[in-house]
Amino acid sequence: MPEIQYRENPTDEDTKRQFDSKETSKFYDPCQDAANRSLKCLRRNMGDRDMCTDYFQAYRDCKKKWIEERKTERWKKAIGSLGFTIGGEDSESSSSASPSPPAASGGSATGAEK
Repeated sequence: MPEIQYRENPTDEDTKRQFDSKETSKFYDPCQDAANRSLKCLRRNMGDRDMCTDYFQAYRDCKKKWIEERKTERWKKAIGSLGFTIGGEDSESSSSASPSPPAASGGSATGAEK
């Protein structure tokens, strides 16, 4: 069976614009089309989930891509509000700020403690 691709792109500019312009209390899901297609598949196959696994995976992939994009955008806003630059804009200050959020680990924050 061919792999199902979702039509929507949760990270395109139009989707970002729709999300940013919505009211705070409103829900917006850029992957709603994929969700609707998976539900339609379930109805068409009388609830047989095995027949719709490709649709479920397409929805999961879309949602994962959307959530990762939102995390990245929030992180960029937080770093920008602290006065750090991201990328090659200011080499002195960007060398002190890592380009990705630090990984959560149980170890110490500094390597000097041994």
